[in-house]
Amino acid sequence: MEAKVTPEVALKKAELLAGGPIRLHEDFRLPFLPSRSTAGPGAGATSVVFSFGGTRAKKAISRSEGEFELVRIGEGLEIIRNGRPFITDVELTPTLLHAPYQAFVNIDSSCIYNCKFCNSPKLDPKVTKNLTDEKILEMIVSASKKEGFASVAFTSGVATSQALTVKRMARLVSRTRELLPQVPIGVEPYATRPDEIDSLLEAGADEIKINIETFDREIFDKVCGKLDYDHILHAINHACEMFGRNKVCSNIIFGLGETDENVLEGTKVLANMGAVATLRALRRNEHNIQELEGALGPLEPVTAERMLRLARHQRAILEEYDLSTLRFRTMCHACLSCDIVPFWDI
Repeated sequence: MEAKVTPEVALKKAELLAGGPIRLHEDFRLPFLPSRSTAGPGAGATSVVFSFGGTRAKKAISRSEGEFELVRIGEGLEIIRNGRPFITDVELTPTLLHAPYQAFVNIDSSCIYNCKFCNSPKLDPKVTKNLTDEKILEMIVSASKKEGFASVAFTSGVATSQALTVKRMARLVSRTRELLPQVPIGVEPYATRPDEIDSLLEAGADEIKINIETFDREIFDKVCGKLDYDHILHAINHACEMFGRNKVCSNIIFGLGETDENVLEGTKVLANMGAVATLRALRRNEHNIQELEGALGPLEPVTAERMLRLARHQRAILEEYDLSTLRFRTMCHACLSCDIVPFWDI
């Protein structure tokens, strides 16, 4: 199967994801409000999704500085880099809630686990909104009436306890299923007990994402010291048994000092279970870099070449196990905006 985009477009996307923010001139007016994510790689940043060549990338924007610059050429838009054309025929894609075409809701940004790479707990409470269940449901119903709406997804930090967070997520899934009976629903909990995973399936979730974060145990202990590595792996395996093959995914973050071999071995371990890795390049920023380098030492920025190399190898692994990113209808593999996605980009 050919990728959905050309190798040239995939390279441009990787370079864009690996690079700095995109500058917008002071007089440029966006046609919609930008995204202010409270979860994911762009948590805390004001971002826009840029679509081009059949793919898309979510990038932080700035009015004052940026490695890239968005300019208007005639009736169209173009991204330039160092004064030279970089990507032509660019379109701005609105996010419904956090992601294009999805109501992807972060239930609670506060978290007791304090993983070193995660920005969500460090954000100002004014940004995180302190959403009630009723407000969340109102937001989802509102998003469902907009053009392009395709799915719902939930993620969350663990504000007080794992069990209470999963119960709240299951309750929201159940109520969303009642309101939108045919809509695909994805969930991204910190869940390690079989009964927690079962409760989300029974509530009406179609897909689940349980993040291992890294397959390097030494790095895991340094950056996710309050989480349990083995319990997470057992949870992913149980999720595959309950939700089914190709209905489960899991972040593997690279750029923490691990080797390519470690990332790909982890990808294969997940694939053997029936789960698809989300290979996520580390986003270094003012919120996380001090704690990360305090725990791990100096870190090399992730390059576009490494993103593409790992995605190529991941695709081969997924083909070997008859898995595909294209079968997901919710969360990151459907969003496309933060990663190089095998089968789509490469």
